[in-house]
Amino acid sequence: MINKFTVNEIKERIEEKLLHHFGREAKSATKHQIYKSTCLVVRDIMSELWNKNHDLIDSHKQKQIYYLSMEFLPGTSLKNNIFNLEIENVFKEALNEFGENIETLYEMEPDAGLGNGGLGRLASCYLDAIATCGMAGHGFSICYEYGIFKQKIKDCKQIEEPDDWLNLGDIWLIPKYDEAEEVHFGGKLEEVWDENGKMKLIHRDYTTVIGIPKDMLITGYGSEVVNTLRLWKSTSPISINMELFAKGKYLKSMEEKHFAEVISKILYPEDAHVEGKSLRIMQQYFFISASMQALVKRHLIRFGTLDNFHEKVGVHINDTHPTMAIPELMRIFLDEYEYEWDKAWEIVCKTITYTNHTIMSEALEKWPEDLFAKLLPRLHSIVVEINRRHTVMLMREFPNNEALRNEMAIIYDGKLKMANLCVAAAHKVNGVSALHSKIIKEKLFNGFVKLTPDKFTNVTNGIAYRRWLCQANPKLSDFIEELCGSEFKYNAMNLENLMKYKEDSNVLERLSIIKRENKIRLADYIKKHNNIIVNPDSIFDVQVKRLHEYKRQLLNLFHIMDLYNQLKENPNKDIYPRTFIFGAKAAAGYHMAKQIISLACHLSKMLEDDPVVRDRLKIVFLENYSVSLAELIMPAADVSEQISLAGKEASGTGNMKLMINGAITLGTMDGANVEILNAVGNENIFIFGLLVDEVEKIIQSGIYRPWAYCHENKYIANIIKLMTDGIDGIVFGDIINSLTAGYNSNADQYFVLADFDSYKMAQEDVSLAYQNKTKWGQMSITNIAKSGIFSADRSIKEYADKIWGIKPIND
Repeated sequence: MINKFTVNEIKERIEEKLLHHFGREAKSATKHQIYKSTCLVVRDIMSELWNKNHDLIDSHKQKQIYYLSMEFLPGTSLKNNIFNLEIENVFKEALNEFGENIETLYEMEPDAGLGNGGLGRLASCYLDAIATCGMAGHGFSICYEYGIFKQKIKDCKQIEEPDDWLNLGDIWLIPKYDEAEEVHFGGKLEEVWDENGKMKLIHRDYTTVIGIPKDMLITGYGSEVVNTLRLWKSTSPISINMELFAKGKYLKSMEEKHFAEVISKILYPEDAHVEGKSLRIMQQYFFISASMQALVKRHLIRFGTLDNFHEKVGVHINDTHPTMAIPELMRIFLDEYEYEWDKAWEIVCKTITYTNHTIMSEALEKWPEDLFAKLLPRLHSIVVEINRRHTVMLMREFPNNEALRNEMAIIYDGKLKMANLCVAAAHKVNGVSALHSKIIKEKLFNGFVKLTPDKFTNVTNGIAYRRWLCQANPKLSDFIEELCGSEFKYNAMNLENLMKYKEDSNVLERLSIIKRENKIRLADYIKKHNNIIVNPDSIFDVQVKRLHEYKRQLLNLFHIMDLYNQLKENPNKDIYPRTFIFGAKAAAGYHMAKQIISLACHLSKMLEDDPVVRDRLKIVFLENYSVSLAELIMPAADVSEQISLAGKEASGTGNMKLMINGAITLGTMDGANVEILNAVGNENIFIFGLLVDEVEKIIQSGIYRPWAYCHENKYIANIIKLMTDGIDGIVFGDIINSLTAGYNSNADQYFVLADFDSYKMAQEDVSLAYQNKTKWGQMSITNIAKSGIFSADRSIKEYADKIWGIKPIND
């Protein structure tokens, strides 16, 4: 235990918070007051550790990493923090003496609405691991008031509602009003010449937005190091225009305040229109400018010079959203501290590192240059100069290859290419799985690799496994500790010790019992929230992740419709009972993704209403997928669906969370699935589908004919007919057209039809294997035992060693 507290000490601290913050004694306090007071006590303990390690003047002077991400997805904090601090038992006992159950308090807490999917969850896992490894590493993002959205399913359609998570979630945020920063938008640039004949660009007539920092403290397991996730809330320096108000122009008098505050309202506003693009650019610059200004000021206080900035500060760009850190640091060095260009560029390049998370073109941000220049004129001028120098270098290196130069340009065809800016500036660039890193080197950034091959490396993603195993699945965690000791909680590689029990029938039986108990727990949730009764002895086949066509939830639904067709044709067909569980949010403006959700929900209803199939086939679509919901789903899963088209999923982390809970991966040779296969062996995973090279060959040949599959494959033809006739009375014409429209079209761009037969056969293998309980148990225990390599601790140590150059602060 890091901090040794007695039950009485914790009771007294809670009572003090109740009295000082709410004027209540424990016996008269409400549940919310008890919850908040408990959180405040935990926050105080964290603050004491934070001050010990990060006091501005007296603490360590080692290099620190600052992780910039448009999103973080920390989930709930109370359980995670007291688990990491190893103080859960004393809090349980103290609350029991108040007549309170700590589990009740856990359930009260909303998930922090700061992220959407794997990108944000990975960022949070990494902050946890940095603290666990005893290193100084902090996050920067936006304090979104309403997160991305709260998903509701009404009439089988996704409805987006505000996620008012700050109602209780703000208890973990510590406002630092005296550390606010100004961020400037719009305006114009003016050339000013000094007496030495040197020209400076002065930014005038801009609109000011104030960034107020709200700090969330981040703990690591068994570590005294507590770090910070700094979240910026936007506001205006002008609350109200009194002159306009006096004239009766009430709404206009508040316009500037609303303009500023909308920046931190919603994560990922729809950007199909100019207003949405403008807001996204403003969001990105807002948190980047505020963060970089704060970093530079803090560094100067500690060291008195910026010459050693890169030696003490690392700035990591998580995907392309935070790319503006590069020109913003240049702006600060050039304009505020009068560095010469070459020296400023050298420091910035030695400071910046970049993780690419996708090869999908829509996620490799390209901003319209005219819009960027209008909103951020000074930053635009800096990017123009970076591009000019970059172009000169490209002409020197590739004089006879205009196509390659255009591909590598930072500004081209009226667009700013943010990924290219990242690669041009960063001293290290990494992919997030071995396959993904190979693809970005060979295809996405091939020209840059020719120039600086040593710049590129790989760090396979990892997860905060204690959260996904020890906290989410305590019965399994306790059983592992009973078998192998507690060392696995400190080093995930010790899970390998489970392999000695692979042939132990008693151990396999215990694992099966634990899995069934977790399935019953999820079944109870499903009955309560979906009014569907599921069989815990059926195969729980799980696909939970962001809804995108490349992730191919549609392929999963095709297989379910095929099973339905087979049962309708032959009601006596031997099909083992299956429960297919989906959880996914579709972007608000993503029509096809919303159609796929609607298809899943209507198909669920149709199966449930059909007495021939409802006891053997179930679909459950769980609304508002979140970290907390994932913590309920992962321990109950039998099958982990990781079925993206090969070459499209950079890594995945859901595959790792499911694996460590004993689910068996059903997947393509994509992302980290390849490394899971290498870890567990062919006999402990179900692999299907086209390989990356095969996909690429078909695309380049231009001969893919999806319509032919509909004519030549009776199962696919029957599925298309079912959808045409109507699922629960609804014809899904847009989905059918996206797969089949035209004989020589761009239909089925994610090869659902091409991979269907292989997927269908793999699913048959799943069913057969599951019915052999010994074999399935051995596969499950092998997956748990081999999952240690996917710990975020391992990932962070690789980042620290290969990319960031940081060490534990007490070394």
